[in-house]
Amino acid sequence: MSVQTEVLAWLRHKGTEEIAHPGGTLYAHLGRVRDRLAGLGHSQDVQLAGLTHAAYGTDGFALALLDWQDRAPLRALIGAAAEELVYRYGSCDRDRSWPGLVATGEVTDRFTGEVRTLSGDRLAEFVDLSIVNELDVIEQDPTLLAKHGDYFRELFTAWSPVAAEALRTDLQRLLER
Repeated sequence: MSVQTEVLAWLRHKGTEEIAHPGGTLYAHLGRVRDRLAGLGHSQDVQLAGLTHAAYGTDGFALALLDWQDRAPLRALIGAAAEELVYRYGSCDRDRSWPGLVATGEVTDRFTGEVRTLSGDRLAEFVDLSIVNELDVIEQDPTLLAKHGDYFRELFTAWSPVAAEALRTDLQRLLER
């Protein structure tokens, strides 16, 4: 059985097919995020992180599938590199991290208050996961763009220098609305 098949079974076991999310269910959203990351050419680790990015909840989606203090089960399922990205994404204090992210690389942990600095591929993967997640939510619920469009346009413009080239095209399409 492939890792992705095991992760999909784990997500179903965690009830993600029953959790409402823009565009249907959390399960569907997680799959779309993974698919888009795959389309961008990201590694299996990044794709698995995309598939499980809400495991510890996020600053924008409070429901958690696992306790953030018990990271071992997810690490055993998807591997250390993928789990690290999931943790970093889920623990990110968006208000404190997102505005200066590309300039500083600093991500503030909303659980512990610790600040970590990302650079190179780690920063690019984090930015791409963050953008892909938000793009999917906005595409599934266009009213969010009407409400928060200026914020996302400013944020994504600041992030575009480290985003995947193909993702910048999607961003440009979004920003032109």
